[in-house]
Parts: sequence; C-alpha cells; structure tokens
Amino acid sequence: QPDDRGLIGEVPVLRVTRHGPEAVHFVPAPLEPGATVLLSLDWDRRFDHMQQHSGQHLITAIAEQMFGFRTTSWELGRQRSVIELDTPSMTAEQVEALERSVNERIRERVPVTVRELAAGDPEIEMVRSRGLPDDHAGPVRVVDIEGIDSNMCCGTHVSNLSDLQAIKLLGTEKGKKNKTNLVFLAGNRVLKSLEQSHSTEKALTSLLKNGPGEHVEAVKRLQSSVKLLQKSNLTLLRDMAVLIARDFKSKAVQSQLFVLHRKEGDSEFMNIIANEMGTEETLLFLTVGDEKEAGLFLLAGPVEAVESLGPRVAELLGGKGAGKRGRFQGKATQMSRRGEVQALLQEFLSHRSPEA
Repeated sequence: QPDDRGLIGEVPVLRVTRHGPEAVHFVPAPLEPGATVLLSLDWDRRFDHMQQHSGQHLITAIAEQMFGFRTTSWELGRQRSVIELDTPSMTAEQVEALERSVNERIRERVPVTVRELAAGDPEIEMVRSRGLPDDHAGPVRVVDIEGIDSNMCCGTHVSNLSDLQAIKLLGTEKGKKNKTNLVFLAGNRVLKSLEQSHSTEKALTSLLKNGPGEHVEAVKRLQSSVKLLQKSNLTLLRDMAVLIARDFKSKAVQSQLFVLHRKEGDSEFMNIIANEMGTEETLLFLTVGDEKEAGLFLLAGPVEAVESLGPRVAELLGGKGAGKRGRFQGKATQMSRRGEVQALLQEFLSHRSPEA
C-alpha cells in the first residue's frame, strides 16, 4: 500500500517508510526537536487507499472461496488496482459472479476489525498470510472481515464494508506464467470512473450527433471513411510525385539543385520523385511534414556529394538519418531550418568543379 502524505506543522511529508518498528518520515526542512506540532493527514489519499486495500482483501477472500483462486500478489495503482490470481484464466461469467458476490457483502454492512496477536500466538497459524518481513518486531497485526476473511496485514482499512460503497471489476489481463491479473476499482474510484465515462459519452454525443447506443457504429463508419480517404490521398500523392518529376525533366535546362517541401507527403512520396527524376547530376532536397516542427527529409544525388552532405543536413535539421547509394534520409525535429540546409547545398554546388 502506498504511504500517507500530510503536514507536520507547516512542513509537508514527502514520503514515509518503515525501518523495523519505526515509521521514518522524509521532509524537505528540519524540524525543531521537542517542538509541539499539529499533524495533518491527507485524508482523501488515506481513505482512497483504505477503500482499495479493504476491497482487495474482500475480492481475494471471495475469489478463493468461490473458485479456489489464490492471490499471489497485488498492486494498488494510482488509477486502478490489480490482483494477481493463481489461475491461467478466468471466464467472463466468473468475473461477473465474483463482482456480484463482493457487492452483496458490501450491502450486508459486514464489520472490519483489527487485532494484534503476540508473535508466538498459535492463532497466527490460522490467519492467511504471505509471511512476515525479516525485520518485523512486536505484535502481529491481523485484519478481520467478519465471517469472511482473516488476514495478516499492516495496511489501513475501513471499519465496515459499507464504506467501500461499491466494487467494479474491470476484467482480466494475462499475467505472468499461468497467472491472471484481475483489475478492479473500489469506492470513490468507481464514481470518478463513471463521471469520466459520462463526460466522454457527452462529448462523443455532441461530436457524432447521435445517442450513446450508436457511438460504436458511428466510429466504425468514420474509420471506414478515413481509410478510403487515406487510400485516395496516397494515390493522388503518388501521381503528384510522378508529375513533379516529369515536369522537372521536361525543362530544357535543369538546375543542379531541386528543393521541394510538401506537408501532406510521406517517405514514399519523396522516393518516387527521386526515382522518377534520376539523381546522377541533380542534387535533390525533399522534405515532408510540419513546416516548422517535425518531419522527414531525403537528400539524393551524386553518391560522393550525398555521403558528404547527408550527416550535415541531418544535424542542421536536428534529426538523425542514414543513407547508401546516393540517398540519405531520416527524421527531423527542426524543419524551420530548411532554408539553412538549402544555403548549405547551394554553397557546396557553387564550389564544386565542373568535372565533379
């Protein structure tokens, strides 16, 4: 269970950990020894942890009683919690039955109590446990859910299952070898999840112009439309690349440098242009993507020129790339520096001898 937070006087507690029987508090500033201070607990955080931890005890106990699924570990996460069950799988019907059973216990308002046993008390052997820490000292703390579970535990818990409000099992995920992870929410997290889902549902209703029951079908139709548009767009880009190359080749006098940027293009678009033009004499600098931020680049032309200029182009654009056989391409993070690259290439060409 995560540690508590709060204040010691006016000083915030950053972390609490245990060294043997002592609780060690980490604070950003020293405290005056012997001073009287007011301790303030972050109750929302504490109560959330209480709900999740008691919820885990309840789910663990009922899962073992109903199906014989033992809990081998669990995690109290910030958004959701996960119980690792010693079973290779769990059916949807079992998850539903388990959820129904734990919520019935919550409605029955079953008491939760804490007791301490001496280290040598034989009753400890009757308590569910994964063993004590090596540095444990003092009595053994046991948390009892009346008539349901008795478990060795040092965490904080509710005093009655009714304080859990409700438990929602979100389903299972594949765990470690032959294990299943059961995901759950308890208490206020159920309400927060419902509020988030409701807000999302309202936003989708406004965007899709239909009711919640039609959202899935509406999104499927949109996905199909997008795929068709992407396919059409790709075909048009390929045709455009061919036309751009042919237009360049049709000119009586071809320049030594060809520069082109197309926001909607991709790496295939650039390579089609390079293939169609042929790069034995002309140096091509092609870019696609956002004009000022990230994108892709391709430098193509005479092999020696590209080998020399490629790494420098990538460096200017704040990116990385690789090349072979007269082509150097990669990703760029600073497309706004395309002008500097063009100036570099023009300077290179102006100093190159006619024989080169």
